[in-house]
Amino acid sequence: MCGNSGSWPDARIPRLGRISPLTQLTAVVTAVVVTTAVGQWVVSLSVLAAAAAITAIAGTARAVGAAAGLVLLPLAASLLLTHGLFFPEGNTVLWTFGPARLTAEGLGVAGSLALRAAVLVVLLLTLSFSIQPADIMALCAKHGVPAQLGFVLCSTLTIAPQIKRRVQRIREAQQLRGLYSGNSLPARLASFRVLALPLLLSLLHDAGQRAAALETRGFGGTAARTSLRAVPDSRFQSVLRWSLLAGTAVFLVLWFGPGGGSGAPQP
Repeated sequence: MCGNSGSWPDARIPRLGRISPLTQLTAVVTAVVVTTAVGQWVVSLSVLAAAAAITAIAGTARAVGAAAGLVLLPLAASLLLTHGLFFPEGNTVLWTFGPARLTAEGLGVAGSLALRAAVLVVLLLTLSFSIQPADIMALCAKHGVPAQLGFVLCSTLTIAPQIKRRVQRIREAQQLRGLYSGNSLPARLASFRVLALPLLLSLLHDAGQRAAALETRGFGGTAARTSLRAVPDSRFQSVLRWSLLAGTAVFLVLWFGPGGGSGAPQP
């Protein structure tokens, strides 16, 4: 039931071969933790390049890029304002305008934080556009995870594709009514006002319908659940997941321990 009003257009969602959603989620968590701990732009850019290659293979590069841009552009602008223009520890002044001082040190901090945020956002969006909600719910039933917790996880990971499809439907309907003058960036920005309200109302309407359907099907019951859906997995992937988690734990201990790399100067 986690999805688009109880149904999910499986054929429209690309899948990364036979990779289990748990393996994908473990890989994303590992990459985000390591990248955040290291905090070096070379590592962050390498992870972003790998994510770009994966989305290109999966056919979701355009969707992930558009969604990431909507999230990251305002965030990068706020980081530039707070750290780039008003960084009190900055000594290398590049430009001044009144009380604002653009410093090289401030730009470095803003860029480093923006790259870390970009890794988190892009990887989560890559995961969101590649997994299917039914697989997540089946895995939760298989491993005894409470259905409510599984539904929250499923909804969180798949909200971006849901919003994307709903925006596309609303835009197409409004284009038929002549509310848009074109698909250019200025025209899309101008249409945001007439798009936001129906999008919000439709999402609230879907949430109400979904809650009623879940209640009808006994979603809040305590009986053990089973699933007829076979989720792709293998012993190799299970070993890989535990290896990634163990390797990440060892890395964090070594990195932040005495003599670790966390004390090295950051670029």
